Amino acid sequence: MYKEGLQRTASSSLLEEIFYDDEIVKKFLLATMIWAGAAFLFGLIAALQLAYWPLNGNMEWITFGRLRPLHTNAAIFAFAGNAIFAGIYHSSQRLLKTRMFSDLLSKIHFWGWQLIILSAAITLPLGYSQSKEYAELEWPIDVAIAVVWVIFGINFFGTLKKRREKHMYVAIWFYIATIITVGVLHIVNSIEIPVTLFKSYPVYAGIQDALVQWWYGHNAVAFFLTTPFLGLMYYYIPKAANRPVYSYRLSIIHFWALVFIYIWAGPHHLLYTSLPEWAQTLGMIFSVMLWAPSWGGMINGLLTLKGSWHLLRTEPLIKFFVAALTFYGMSTFEGPLLSIKSISALGHYTDWIVGHVHAGALGWNGFLSFGMIYYLVPRLWNTELYSKKLLENHFWIGLVGVILYYISMVVAGITQGLMWLAVDGQGNLVYPDFIETVVRIIPLYWVRAIGGLLFVVGFILMCWNIFKTIQLAPKKVEQKPVVVERTGYGEIYNAAHRKLEGMGLTFSVLTFLAIAVGSFIEIYPTLSLHKYVEPNSFVEPYTPLELAGRDLYIKEGCYVCHSQQIRPIASEVLRYGPASTVAESMYDRPFQWGSKRTGPDLARLGKRYPNLWHYNHMVDPRAVTPKSIMPSYPWLVDKNTDFLVLRKKLSVMEQLGVPYAQDVIANADIHAQKQAQEIAADLEANGAPKGLAKKEIVALIAYLQALGQKGKN
Repeated sequence: MYKEGLQRTASSSLLEEIFYDDEIVKKFLLATMIWAGAAFLFGLIAALQLAYWPLNGNMEWITFGRLRPLHTNAAIFAFAGNAIFAGIYHSSQRLLKTRMFSDLLSKIHFWGWQLIILSAAITLPLGYSQSKEYAELEWPIDVAIAVVWVIFGINFFGTLKKRREKHMYVAIWFYIATIITVGVLHIVNSIEIPVTLFKSYPVYAGIQDALVQWWYGHNAVAFFLTTPFLGLMYYYIPKAANRPVYSYRLSIIHFWALVFIYIWAGPHHLLYTSLPEWAQTLGMIFSVMLWAPSWGGMINGLLTLKGSWHLLRTEPLIKFFVAALTFYGMSTFEGPLLSIKSISALGHYTDWIVGHVHAGALGWNGFLSFGMIYYLVPRLWNTELYSKKLLENHFWIGLVGVILYYISMVVAGITQGLMWLAVDGQGNLVYPDFIETVVRIIPLYWVRAIGGLLFVVGFILMCWNIFKTIQLAPKKVEQKPVVVERTGYGEIYNAAHRKLEGMGLTFSVLTFLAIAVGSFIEIYPTLSLHKYVEPNSFVEPYTPLELAGRDLYIKEGCYVCHSQQIRPIASEVLRYGPASTVAESMYDRPFQWGSKRTGPDLARLGKRYPNLWHYNHMVDPRAVTPKSIMPSYPWLVDKNTDFLVLRKKLSVMEQLGVPYAQDVIANADIHAQKQAQEIAADLEANGAPKGLAKKEIVALIAYLQALGQKGKN
């Protein structure tokens, strides 16, 4: 075990020999590559499932509704998460001139995070999900995430406390913002009441839940996929180019503007919904304002390479950094553009958003991570990269893959949006059958899958290159100490921000305040939900069987393809019915407004079709909607509904304010079985098999028939 400060040089008491903990960096780096492979593979399979529905295989564990959350969680928290930790553990030690605060906490952080990822990889395919985007994991895992994140925070801030470099470099600012904000986001969004070991209901409902979820969801992108990667960018691009950051002043403006503005922008995911208009407007304004700080960061990064562009020829890993910054600039231009209401009317719920997200995830996060890995591996293993030619091939194949993916999805999204909005001169929908808009874009789904495949091929080349590099590295190299000197402690401050950079605690508190102000102003007013409900509105809660069906809907991940929010747009009202209201979802925990329409909106689905239609639609979607790409759900006919747990579920709902009578709670299973018998009898009378009353398919039908039927004015 190494101890800092024990090996002082004889010449100066200010010079110290220390050992960095690079073993933890190696661990996170290898974990990044392993989980990246899993995330990319899940994504490729999901893309192929949309192009060719039989690839769902009639298997519940790999059906699109469960596989898609597995893919997003693996990409964000497993691949990107481990890449962030590798970069932070490596760069922080060097920027702060000290070993990490605690080797033990580093190890607990590493293994704890990997166990969390493993838990997600097991529970999501089994259907244990809260169906909240990027926050699907159930409550025991949520608790584990909070604990491990706090451990990471203690380790980082402990390192900050014992630093030998007084002034915190700009990368450290972004790490501070990431650790504080992700902790706040996760804890606030994950407040829920457990029902069973793997089932919980959030304390928020309806518009509350929608706002908190997208405050979390948008800022998970901001503070997990943007700020930490900007920190890595500020460290690794100057290192790789051997040049200082282009503008220190621009870094200051970029950081504070980004941290303050980003947190307000979440409501742009809810434009045209029943979220209060003031919140939508606030979200749109701050989203548009994000253009400036986002591009400030991109410009600062690119201009850091000013005078070093020849490195694109001699050091091909620079290509990854340049491409990453270009995709960052493109995504942060497109994001605010899509937040403008008129553009959102066209792009929201379409594949354009999928293309936008993947340009950021693959182009920005992916390429920056790859560049960092190519930079770090030779240095950590004391060797040369096995093949620059393979690196070049990886770059070009991956770049073509991302471009194919992005273009195909943007074209698909705009096609979808235009077809959904099209109304003829007589006020009728031009494409009244939703399936028409799906069939039209299937060729583009194939192009997307090809793009994804190319990205995976490039990644495989990288894995081989890294494997050979490590294999050929010296097996045993004695770690050498690094001589560091305490610096910056005697400096006389000429500028306020320079002084602030030497004050870790004050800097962290100000960062917290910057994100707390916007969060409080947005969320607090909506906690009084009844202010937004019309006084004469009356909404019936779901019956016990309908609630059981709703939980099955959530379990199967139906929200990833269907929305339950009709926007006040003429074509949507014509297609689906009256626009959604605040009251209709006031008891929905979690909300189910959705963010993508691979299938139609379901908010007014109830009583539109007979029970048998729903039965056939779930067992074989092609039987009622030819050319449908929806998976089949045969297991719903075989599995039994858990009636006994319904008393507990209704009891928790009643604690949360849902007006269930005590008799209904006490006899929830009996009420549910009675309603199930009625639906099963109707199914049997119309040709369905006998004995379905206990089956999950009946509970799900009960829920689908209740949609749009609960609000009475």
